[in-house]
Amino acid sequence: MKLLLLDADHCLGRALIDESALRSDVELIAEHSRQCQLSQLRSWMPDAVIFPPLLCPASVDYAEMMAHVEHVEAALDACHAHGVPLVWFVSDQVFDAGSDMPIEESVLPSPRDEGLQRLLETGNRIRSKLAEHFIVRTGPLMALEGRGAWLAEILESMVDGKPLRAAEDEIICPTPVQAVARATIGMLAQQFSGANAWGAYHLAGVEPVSLFTFHGVVRHQLEIQLSRRHVDLTPGEIQPLHHHHDHPLRRVLNCRQMLETFGVHQKPWRLALDAMLEQWCQTRFGGEGSL
Repeated sequence: MKLLLLDADHCLGRALIDESALRSDVELIAEHSRQCQLSQLRSWMPDAVIFPPLLCPASVDYAEMMAHVEHVEAALDACHAHGVPLVWFVSDQVFDAGSDMPIEESVLPSPRDEGLQRLLETGNRIRSKLAEHFIVRTGPLMALEGRGAWLAEILESMVDGKPLRAAEDEIICPTPVQAVARATIGMLAQQFSGANAWGAYHLAGVEPVSLFTFHGVVRHQLEIQLSRRHVDLTPGEIQPLHHHHDHPLRRVLNCRQMLETFGVHQKPWRLALDAMLEQWCQTRFGGEGSL
């Protein structure tokens, strides 16, 4: 299975590179550029092209949004011309109004934001132009390496003693990036073995949590790791924010189709957090992580 990964410096790109290195059935071509040209695709002829998501699309400026969708649509055109499947990841922020109930794969986003509308338009173009595609909507990606490594950014701010502000009324499902990489390769392997299940899927971590509570858990676990290593450091405090005064905003993805079609189980973010904190602290401070 030959896969072409674009934007390899993305945190999901790094995770896909690591995961592919563990498998003998995957040849991964990692391109640091986000551009996919016809001549390149003709030369490589991969079994699929993978395009990581634009992280936090609700907060980027319109120019950055446009650059992303233009690159995705250029990759779409190249894939269409050569009959190559496209795997595109999208942040759950496209559901900017949230939902009281878990959001099904069949639900098309209807964002109010102009930039998110443009993102939705790109998804519709993929559906209409390329029969063989995966559109995978994910929760916020927990990562330590690569561009947009959200967890590493939180930890660096905390050890620098900086206060962090996080919403108490925004409910999310943090998603371990390595679990997404493993699921992606597993999905493609099944697909090329006859699964015949192209389409849109959701993948997010287990246990909805507010951004404020998530930051609090990270801080608490970091304190434990620092204590074990005898590091005299007080992490920065977490300050609550309130964005949705009348009703909390819940973005909880229902990942049932992923499980029923490919047997991919959601991974507990708390369990992944423990391992990632151990890894990060070992790199940052050294020392033993156990009492």
